[in-house]
Amino acid sequence: MNGTERTDVLVVGSGFGGAITAYHLAAGGAKVVVLERGPWLREEEVEHDYKLGSSYTRIFDFVVGDGMNVLGGNCVGGGSMVYFAALPRAPRFVFERHGSIGRRMWPAAISRDTLDPWYDRVAEAIPVSTQDWKDVTYAGGLWAAACAHAGRTANPVPVGVDNASCTRCNWMMAGCRFGAKRSLLTNYLPAALAHGAQIRPLHEVQRISRTGDDRYRVHYDVIDGEDYRVRTGSGEIDAKIVVLAAGAGATPVILQRSEAALGRMPHAVGRYFSGNGERLCTAVMNEDRVREVLGLTRGDGAAYEAFHIGKGPCVANWDRLDASRPEYTRYSLEQLYFPPGLGTILAQAPRASGPGAWFGPEKKEMLRRWRSWLIIFEMVEDDNEGVFGPPPPAGNAVRISQQLLGRGTLRYRPSPSTLRAWEAADADVRDILERDGLAEVAPWTGDLVGAYTVHPLASCRIGDDPATSALDDRHELRGHPGIFVTDGSAVPGALTVNPAMTIAALAERAVPGIVRAARERGVPVTYGAPAPDGATAGRRGTAAQVPLLARG
Repeated sequence: MNGTERTDVLVVGSGFGGAITAYHLAAGGAKVVVLERGPWLREEEVEHDYKLGSSYTRIFDFVVGDGMNVLGGNCVGGGSMVYFAALPRAPRFVFERHGSIGRRMWPAAISRDTLDPWYDRVAEAIPVSTQDWKDVTYAGGLWAAACAHAGRTANPVPVGVDNASCTRCNWMMAGCRFGAKRSLLTNYLPAALAHGAQIRPLHEVQRISRTGDDRYRVHYDVIDGEDYRVRTGSGEIDAKIVVLAAGAGATPVILQRSEAALGRMPHAVGRYFSGNGERLCTAVMNEDRVREVLGLTRGDGAAYEAFHIGKGPCVANWDRLDASRPEYTRYSLEQLYFPPGLGTILAQAPRASGPGAWFGPEKKEMLRRWRSWLIIFEMVEDDNEGVFGPPPPAGNAVRISQQLLGRGTLRYRPSPSTLRAWEAADADVRDILERDGLAEVAPWTGDLVGAYTVHPLASCRIGDDPATSALDDRHELRGHPGIFVTDGSAVPGALTVNPAMTIAALAERAVPGIVRAARERGVPVTYGAPAPDGATAGRRGTAAQVPLLARG
């Protein structure tokens, strides 16, 4: 594309933070362009295989760091295409956390009470379903039964899934070809398009500079649709407002690369990264003991053997989400289906040690019994230990393969507090699943290749203290008026639950301030759009906060 385009608002990324802001700003009358690094896949293009070049490798981004590996979305719809649609709200105590800085991490203006109306808006727009036990899969039922046997509770997880349409194919993480998962392709993004927003896939933003007329210039490369290492073109778009929503693994990299042109970035850009305290444990269930101890059967001669039949996480144990407990001892334990591929390679075999845990005879036996697996997803309170190094020449990582895999600059060394939290959660999982010989449990260790996260957070976080937060409480980048960050990187720290609902609620909350900033820069935009389907109940719930958020 020749020359420099102009728009009112440029949104980088089309996940929760980008789609929500794009919709509201377009509905309010602004000219909005959304640049998305990944491809645009329709439902019918989602493929159920693991071949290189299929949708499975095209819409994921797996970045290997130093001590932390990040798996995220790389497509129109972002994380909403590749998540398991679990949408719990963060516990009340999360907003009072101190973490590593020794004082409240979250801005004083945000608490569970003040965020609840924005949660309600998201629940109205997606919408969020409260699952019943009849919706629970075999794996979820097994986890619930084991929790009950151990004297623990189990809770169906709220989800963005149309249960009536779900086929329980268990390919949800690779997108849904049956229209059951309520990704952003079913709500905010089509609504944004209907109001004139443009969405451009395979456009990777590299940096931001300033123009001479109080605008920002966004520099991008066009990415080849087959080999993401190949750049087929480049361009520039000038905008009065820039909304960064490229994800917690990419947004800070864009800002780091922009520092030479924009001027000094806040200290917290690229620091305080959190993996949401995530860790996986694999249990290999003893089918005989499942039948004898829990009294379960599928009716076909098997007690369980149903790891692959389901739809992602549907049951969680939240007994440790107790505000009276000390920080770093609160966590959730959620049943999770982690698909073959990375799961079969990285899951550690019980009773094995060293390389044999991944490649020895114990691992071979574990893989033979893969239908009897149960994976438990731990989300603890971590210490925001991650720091990004100097940015790579282009993109958020150096691409190793034509799709999926890259090497990034994130360095993560878990603190003693984080390690103790993981140890406590591991012990809890063992107490529940190894009781009476039900299973053998082994955590996915970080000793060999580091920790993993599918929910990166906090690398450009909001806060009241300029020394430890990159954004103010309305998500504007400190020292750079007109640049906002609305993705997971804005979340101050680990949430102890799946973060999509909180990221979305914060993005909804950020919009009035973005509208105010746009109007100050001469953009004729208003605030007040209903939910994408026209519902207005949620809008009434947030009305009292809007004047405060839109203040000058």
